[in-house]
Amino acid sequence: MHVQIPLTRDLVLIGGGHSHALLLLKWGMRPLPGTRVTVINPGPTAPYSGMLPGHIAGHYTREDLEIDLVRLARFAGARVILGRAVGLDAQTKTVTLDDGRVIEYDVASVDVGITSELPQIPGFSQYAIGAKPLDRYAECWADFIATAHQTGQAGPVAVIGGGVAGVELAMAMSFALRRATGASDVTVIEAAATILSADPKPREKLLQSLEENGVKICKSSVISEITPDGPKLTTGQIIPASLTIGVTGALPQAWLAQTGLPLTDGFINVEKTLQVQGQDDLFAVGDCAHLMHAPRPKAGVYAVRAAPVLYDNLCARLTGQDLRPFRPQKDYLKLISLGQTSALAEKWGRIWQGPWLWRLKDRIDRKFMRMFHDLPQMPQPDLPPVLTQGVRDELGDGQPICGGCGSKVGAGTLSGALASLPAPTRADVITGRGDDAAVLRIRSQHQVLTTDHLKAFTEDPALMARITAVHALGDIWAMGAKPQAVLASVILPRMSPALQARTMRDIMGAASDVFTSVGAEIVGGHSTQGPEMTIGYTITGLVDQAITHAGAQVGDVLILTRPLGTGVLLAAEMQARANGRHVAKMLAAMAEPQDKAARILHMAHAMTDVTGFGLAGHLQAICQASGVGADLDLSHIPVYEGAIDMSQSGIKSTLYNANLMNAPIIGLHGPKAALLHDPQTAGGLLAAVPAAHAPQILADLQQLGLPATQIGRIVEGPPMIRCL
Repeated sequence: MHVQIPLTRDLVLIGGGHSHALLLLKWGMRPLPGTRVTVINPGPTAPYSGMLPGHIAGHYTREDLEIDLVRLARFAGARVILGRAVGLDAQTKTVTLDDGRVIEYDVASVDVGITSELPQIPGFSQYAIGAKPLDRYAECWADFIATAHQTGQAGPVAVIGGGVAGVELAMAMSFALRRATGASDVTVIEAAATILSADPKPREKLLQSLEENGVKICKSSVISEITPDGPKLTTGQIIPASLTIGVTGALPQAWLAQTGLPLTDGFINVEKTLQVQGQDDLFAVGDCAHLMHAPRPKAGVYAVRAAPVLYDNLCARLTGQDLRPFRPQKDYLKLISLGQTSALAEKWGRIWQGPWLWRLKDRIDRKFMRMFHDLPQMPQPDLPPVLTQGVRDELGDGQPICGGCGSKVGAGTLSGALASLPAPTRADVITGRGDDAAVLRIRSQHQVLTTDHLKAFTEDPALMARITAVHALGDIWAMGAKPQAVLASVILPRMSPALQARTMRDIMGAASDVFTSVGAEIVGGHSTQGPEMTIGYTITGLVDQAITHAGAQVGDVLILTRPLGTGVLLAAEMQARANGRHVAKMLAAMAEPQDKAARILHMAHAMTDVTGFGLAGHLQAICQASGVGADLDLSHIPVYEGAIDMSQSGIKSTLYNANLMNAPIIGLHGPKAALLHDPQTAGGLLAAVPAAHAPQILADLQQLGLPATQIGRIVEGPPMIRCL
């Protein structure tokens, strides 16, 4: 008999640094049953700092140096929470995020890296950026160098900080600018009397390389403020700069000072076991940690070497075993890129230089990143040798059942079962069974009633609750109603009472935020345990005159408020094939309520929300109920980023074939056309509006920043859909 192992402990990884990324990789290959793993990071990717200078110089793409945390977490069976940690209370064992959300833990590890922001310098936050965190710098530089390529010219660049990091990035930017415009104007500003004061051995070689790269050096220069024209020195001189980058070495994250944790120069004190000093259940690694037993400079090599010890010690703490010490090496091979495809190496006081070292560095860096790009295929349990007839046909290619609306049964299955029931006879039931929701007459008012639930497709219960709430509200909005009351239905996987309470608080808190924001209230619910998390809501709404499927008129314009592609992207994400940035952007859009769009579409003749049966299936329902046809302009139908690529690669939701059979379209071809049958979760509103009002409706929707688009028209003829 298969026993579902209950979840009993929360392991929270704060930050997506190198140690945590390697930990997730190992966890995916050797998970600890009973532990729920959460990784908190500001974005869906974590940049590998070793390749940053090469990226700035133009030798690597952004994707080359990014670890996809969404994909990595799926491999590890972990949940990703996209948010920036701004607080940590070791007594209550909680982490506070910048959006106010509080995450509880049993055991946690901090790997949030360092910063190069210099808020103490007036004007820095307005007119300069730090090289770390890397995301903002990389994005800003991408815009700067793109403009240089387009115009053939670029303004001067100032680099604050004359250490190895500042020198390396200055040469990288100079090289890229010379390649883009034929010239460069890059200045390194250093407060000390000499640059590279902490690295005297390679100084002469690097000074020569700076000169070869045309980088100017401004020593003994203290900055008083950053102005729109560039850094202003205490002497009054302004170093002209269109772009100013702060690279003043390793600065601690400012929020750590408010945690009450033991710190050295702002960095977290850790014991030889990587436990925070005085804290048994809190660990810290990477550049944010200070190794009390063996202080070391801030370098990624130590984070990489610490990862196996961190994995072992976290598992030991979660299972009640003994921990082992981390013994960092005394020195390491420093490889410094020189702008062009050449590098300098230093170890034990010896210096080497040349293109061959760049090739060595490139090989080392790419090997490291391949571990995350080419995730190992973990073996799946074999099927029994003898199976009942039809089992292999149902399993098909072995793709797991999709989450969200991709897990629905086909449209014909439910409609066929409903058709076998006796016809409704109650006088207070106004709409038939085929519409988005039931409309009930209660004295002089009309009340809309709907229910929906989703099998989880993300391990984050709060995000899942928000998306499910938006999804379930779609039927209320599609009928033109105002949300009123909500009953929640929650199935949790087997877990300890403590984790049940944490998870339920996450779910109900997030759901309440959504429903309260649109004027509804949660009034009760039901919960149970099952094999996987499932969240559902039954919702009522009030309306004077419901918008149904049956009102579409010939000449009406079809407006869609959201892109297509959630089904294929969620299917790809389950298979660890989707791009994490695309997935994160889509999930954020899915979690946004559509109440404002619904209010603007109140004059629609017919309306529905595009969900499990895809755009084709839901449009067909309007056509059949209204006795009309529809023409679609495929080129105008918006899709989520990455959806066409995943469709072209052959990925389809498990509900796709049933949708295709239920709502065939004339003139379909190509990967984008396949998305018309893609099951949507928290999809857009599809409205048939009077042609005379369509331009103003679209303008109002787009003024709110909603990606609404005119995708076709209602035409005369039988209830069929053509794709033009």
